[in-house]
Formats: sequence, structure tokens, C-alpha cells
Amino acid sequence: QVQLVESGGGLVQAGGSLRLSCAASGSIFNRNAMGWYRQVPGKDRELVAIKTSEGFTNYGVSVKGRFTISRDNAENTAYLQMNSLKPEDTTVYYCYYQDMVAKVDYWGKGTQVTVSS
Repeated sequence: QVQLVESGGGLVQAGGSLRLSCAASGSIFNRNAMGWYRQVPGKDRELVAIKTSEGFTNYGVSVKGRFTISRDNAENTAYLQMNSLKPEDTTVYYCYYQDMVAKVDYWGKGTQVTVSS
């Protein structure tokens, strides 16, 4: 089992920045992926950003160039730096962890990001 603890959400004005953190603990294996998804009510959960333990990175189309994901593998922690935030970025952000060997997914409880116009 893997436990995920998110932090860093909140309220910010449009154009501002926030940084999310996600710390993983438990049965952490070398080959894994960590990142964030977000979900607007009534829509499917969408990829925000993901980064593997080998360094492969992928971003959702709507956040490319504005958001940056990084990882501290020694601390099993991922960070999401969100710049130039827009009101349409407002939603709940969920930390995601995948054990790439066992192909098991884990989800955090979510953290609210609200961007005011």
C-alpha cells in the first residue's frame, strides 16, 4: 500500500502562482510515476502532469508552459509549480502514484485550487 499526502492548495488571483506537494509513503518501489490529475464536476478526470522515476514527463495540453512538475526521489515527493493561473484552473487536484512494476494506481484525497478573476 502507498499513502499520499497532498498540500499546497488554496485561493489565488488570476495570474498568480501556487505550488502543490505530494508526499508518498509506504511500499515505494524504484519504478514509479507520480503526478496530478484534476476533475471538474461533470467531466472526466484529466491529466495535469506526471513524471516517472526515470524522468519521463508529460503535461496536459491546457497547462503546458504554465505548470512544472518536479520530484525529489529521495523524499518520495512530487511538486507541481503552477504559474499564470487562470479561473478555469479552479477545481480539485488529485495526487497520483503508480507502481509501474505491479501496475497499481493510488490516489490522494485531493486538494482544492481556486483561482479568482
